[in-house]
Amino acid sequence: MKLRIEVTDGLLENEVIIRCGRVDDNVQKIHSYILSLSSPGIVFYKGQQEFYIPLENILFFETDGEQVFAHTTDDAYRVKYRLYELEAMLPHSFARAAKGTIVNTHRIYAINRNLTSSSQVRFADTHKHVYVSRHYYMSLKERMKERSV
Repeated sequence: MKLRIEVTDGLLENEVIIRCGRVDDNVQKIHSYILSLSSPGIVFYKGQQEFYIPLENILFFETDGEQVFAHTTDDAYRVKYRLYELEAMLPHSFARAAKGTIVNTHRIYAINRNLTSSSQVRFADTHKHVYVSRHYYMSLKERMKERSV
């Protein structure tokens, strides 16, 4: 693996580019590490407590009325962001699945395809599931392909 650092005058923001022949485990780890350095510090709330949960533990975000909740395998936490704000700040491993849902593609175990309505997204090691709408199905499927490359 070659490593090169270029210093460019006048850049407003640092940029990291990974060039590779294919995305293997090492490239994925480098990508995840770089994202973790710049990933948002989202605070999760339950009652009067604040929680600092790593994003990789989040299965999905969903709306419930006016509030947005982050779900782990066995709990749910309120967040103080709207879904469109989360969508802009979350790493690439998170994708919109429906108008009110963003899923962590790294935690998806299976998608039960339904041609006439929403398809069910299941997560490993939990009973929790969400539905992906027909509108978002193809883009989610593309993200899942990227994950497995």
